[in-house]
Amino acid sequence: MKKSILVLLAVFMMLGSRADEGMWIPMLIGKNYDEMVRMGLRLSEEDLYNINHSSMKDAILQFGGGCTAEMISENGLLLTNHHCGYDAIATLSTVDKNLLDNGFFAHNLKEELPAQGVTALFLVSMEDVTKKVKEAVGNASGEEFNKKFEAFAKETEEKSAEKGKYVANVKSYFNGNQFFLIIYKRYTDVRLVGNPPKSLGKFGGETDNWMWPRHTCDFSMFRVYADENNQPKAYSISNVPYHTKKFLPVSAAGVKEGDFAMIFGYPGRTNRYEVSYGVDLSVNVTNPSIVACRDLRLNIMHRHMLASKVTYLQLTSLYARIANYWKYFIGQTEQLKRLNVIDKKRKGEDAFSAWERENHLDNGLLAKFSKIYADYTPYAKHSVYYSECFRASALARMASSMKPLYDAYERHANDKQGISKDTLDKYINMAKSGYRSNTKEFDLGTEKEMLAEMTELYYNNVPKEQLPDIYAKVILKGKKEGTKKIYSDYSAYVFSHTFFADSNKFMSFCKAPSYAKLKSDAAFQYALSYVTNYTKNYQPKVEAFSIQKADLARQYLKEIMEQKNFKNMYPDANSTMRVTYGKVQSYDPQDGVHFKYYTTMDGLMAKYKPNDEEFDVPTDLVSLYKAKDYGRWADADGSLHTDFLTTDDITGGNSGSPVINGNGELIGAAFDGNWEAMSGDIAFDKKYKRTIVCDIRYILFVVDKLGHADNLIKEMDIRE
Repeated sequence: MKKSILVLLAVFMMLGSRADEGMWIPMLIGKNYDEMVRMGLRLSEEDLYNINHSSMKDAILQFGGGCTAEMISENGLLLTNHHCGYDAIATLSTVDKNLLDNGFFAHNLKEELPAQGVTALFLVSMEDVTKKVKEAVGNASGEEFNKKFEAFAKETEEKSAEKGKYVANVKSYFNGNQFFLIIYKRYTDVRLVGNPPKSLGKFGGETDNWMWPRHTCDFSMFRVYADENNQPKAYSISNVPYHTKKFLPVSAAGVKEGDFAMIFGYPGRTNRYEVSYGVDLSVNVTNPSIVACRDLRLNIMHRHMLASKVTYLQLTSLYARIANYWKYFIGQTEQLKRLNVIDKKRKGEDAFSAWERENHLDNGLLAKFSKIYADYTPYAKHSVYYSECFRASALARMASSMKPLYDAYERHANDKQGISKDTLDKYINMAKSGYRSNTKEFDLGTEKEMLAEMTELYYNNVPKEQLPDIYAKVILKGKKEGTKKIYSDYSAYVFSHTFFADSNKFMSFCKAPSYAKLKSDAAFQYALSYVTNYTKNYQPKVEAFSIQKADLARQYLKEIMEQKNFKNMYPDANSTMRVTYGKVQSYDPQDGVHFKYYTTMDGLMAKYKPNDEEFDVPTDLVSLYKAKDYGRWADADGSLHTDFLTTDDITGGNSGSPVINGNGELIGAAFDGNWEAMSGDIAFDKKYKRTIVCDIRYILFVVDKLGHADNLIKEMDIRE
């Protein structure tokens, strides 16, 4: 596709860039190339990104919608993180055949297992469409801007998708100051090839999560399948391994401090151009609210998962996702405070305001930001509790899915003919879809406690004048506040007076829906009260704030780019492919403490606790360790290196990203960030920011010595 680069970007390309900070657009990596070469890169620009020929970007894919993976053989074999494949592995597991806990490796293609719902998205092209977008939206702002942009995006994406041949997205960069049309090809036949036992893939559990030193073997392997023409096709036994345009060779030579390290991947979201008012809201309202809701939710789930292996397998993937960002928000808040980010932001904003006045651009942007945040703050906690507390209950989510049907009944209440069959079928199908999506995460014992505890938590934390009327009319009517029994009794009542908790009763309702039966259902009454209260009274405030903020942020960043003369600027992460680069490097987290850049099997075994939930390891690994049987994967000093650190700039979505040396060889899989730099999504800190990487030699050791998957070792291009 034709590439049209704005003058703005041409200026970016002529200027230098900062070595470690930055999530750079691969199509424009030329502006960073000389610096990358100085740091140790020995590939050409075309090796990294070439629109007409195969290049490194063709070896990188978005995995499962929220992670990154890399091709490691010409026959569709890919590597990603264990936690990225976690849900697929858990879904394929049973109590009798527990692939998650015991590990799994296919020793031939026939043993590979279909991972339903997992997708592989390959980048085809990028085109700058900023000029076209600006012509389409003109001088519009607010909701009008959104409508015009969405109309342009829809038309452009539909045309570019070529009737389903491609996936097309028009994506915003620099807070709406730049736009790219990105074309992908999506493969849906993805099969599990191998994963380590959970004890290794999640070694350290939540105790070690976001921490260094680390010893986690965070990897899994899948294979992409295609039709006989190498094109996407739904799962079929006739499909064959996908033949990739490019795959990464693997280096078994190891790394040393100062080595060049580059990462390709799909970072999810950063917000580094956020104003101080937004950071203040996160630190004092939003983050603590998320943590409180998730803390209670995790405790409830954990108790029930420990009591039943079936419940454990059912909820473990959801639990892992919730826990990961529970700890993330704790760490982010702590580091934003420790690094005085709010004060630093305010100093930068003072300088910006002075620059505005000097250049006769005094639009009062910061004062406008101050006002919209002041207006929104009284409702911010409620917004969090609605999504994180009320919707923590699968039963509440199931019942909420019937709201459109209820609204249709209400609209046609006085019609003699009532709701037409087509309309009724449409809303019933919507409800079925919502029900099915929550069934996987519905455990009756967990749900009863979840509804009780979350209902109480909501009452105790949301301002009383903002509460839904279910509290006054039903839950607390005629009762004394403050007793937990009120909520447990109410939960028991709801579950004994609803058809949502039983799939057979739910399907019976769907076959013969009734307005009266829906309206009298206790779970639906509960959900309806919350949903109506929020959507009528508070969602409009949230949406108005979001629209106002987007307008201000677009103008603010436009002026920031002018103020900084476009120097060293890169767009926030937005789930599109980026390149980051840095080096292998240790760090000092605090005075008198030094963290070296790698860990070893010796350190892992020092943490080992037999039968512990977080620090157990397979007995076979213990035997291999005692014999020091590391094979060809040992370091020159005879030890087995497990994980290492780089200075690369990553965030969520980069999980599974390849860490690549100067020769273009795979040296590890990125899987985490470090505690001291968890402010990074809002404020990058060059001193502390590190990426935690699983050493490829540790991965190969597990594949070889524990998985005995010599077939996979032979399939890769491994270089000593």
